[in-house]
Amino acid sequence: MTDDLRPDEEARAERLIRIGRPPRNRGEAIRKLVWVLPWLVFLASPVRDLSSGDHTTAATAAGWTGLVAFVGIYLTLVFRTMGRPFRGGIIHVLAATLWALGLTLAFCFGSEWLGLFVYVSVICGVTFPLRTAYWTIPLTTAAMMLAGWHAHDLDEAWGLFLVVLLVGYSMTGIRQLVATTVELRKARATVAQLAANEERLRLARDLHDLLGHSLSLITLKSELAGRMLPDHPDKAAQQVADIEQVSRQALVDVREAVSGYRRPRLSEELAGAQVALTAAAVTADVPAEPDLAGVPEESESALAWALREAVTNVVRHSGATRCTIEVLHRQTLDGPVLELAVEDNGSGGAGQGPGNGLTGLTERLGKAGGTLEAGRTKHGFRLLARVPAGAAAPVGSGA
Repeated sequence: MTDDLRPDEEARAERLIRIGRPPRNRGEAIRKLVWVLPWLVFLASPVRDLSSGDHTTAATAAGWTGLVAFVGIYLTLVFRTMGRPFRGGIIHVLAATLWALGLTLAFCFGSEWLGLFVYVSVICGVTFPLRTAYWTIPLTTAAMMLAGWHAHDLDEAWGLFLVVLLVGYSMTGIRQLVATTVELRKARATVAQLAANEERLRLARDLHDLLGHSLSLITLKSELAGRMLPDHPDKAAQQVADIEQVSRQALVDVREAVSGYRRPRLSEELAGAQVALTAAAVTADVPAEPDLAGVPEESESALAWALREAVTNVVRHSGATRCTIEVLHRQTLDGPVLELAVEDNGSGGAGQGPGNGLTGLTERLGKAGGTLEAGRTKHGFRLLARVPAGAAAPVGSGA
């Protein structure tokens, strides 16, 4: 479905880290790793404890081995959960091993190691089914309190009590959010596919309705002309003339149908702009559907293309946090015009001069009799497109 995305959707897909999916490239993997690394702050106390020299050489070696194994299992579970999760049996074995390692290390080395239970709670919330997570998280918290009591440091244990308990339950909430996001993405792809299929069926129906009658008439008149040709050449010539007229009209109808199928609509682009800007975390001020009575289809189409290009630039290049769109009817000396203004507070791209998009847009508006103005303002960037909204009023008509 990626090839069917609109430009604004492609921009959003390029800018956002995909939730609940494996990284597509090295940059995305690094960003996901940066999200994970801050959680490793609770390893500072065990590392400091092993580096202090308070333990024997054998105990220190065993501690480092256990800590490396603990961190390796934790990161493996976290990253596989982000991409291709293990099957249930492997997850349970690794999670149980992590739980046992955390409990053993805390009991053997003291309260400096209680922070490991934070990671155990995270794994319980991320990997286990919800029903299992709801009782393993309190169990992990209770085990942490028991280890603190064994180390005669309940103050440290109570300090981590809410952290261990709440971080596990927060992970269950994030899991449900990720699952909902994935389901919505699948539902959206399904809806898009159904919409495309429906549009194909609509076009097929239109072509059938347009050509069915015309082709049937052409076939009938061709047969009549063939029968009349030997004895009534004049009548046969009339039938041939009728065939030519019908075929020309059918050609016009097909061209109009295909043209209407491809032409963008301003109301649809306004709705798409609202969705695209909101998805890109841009505060959008988008007007309601404008009054397009009397506006030529060519003008509406050109303005719709201008809106699509402007919104694409805001999403991809501007870095804006706010965007205002206005569609206004104005009366000029050359007649009524429909004006589209798109203004954002972004800093814009690094390039100099108009890009290919704006150059092509200027040509498209020019063919429709419109104009384009685009440039920096005091607070950001502004694009202003104007197209004719109807025939110019004659002088002295009172318009």
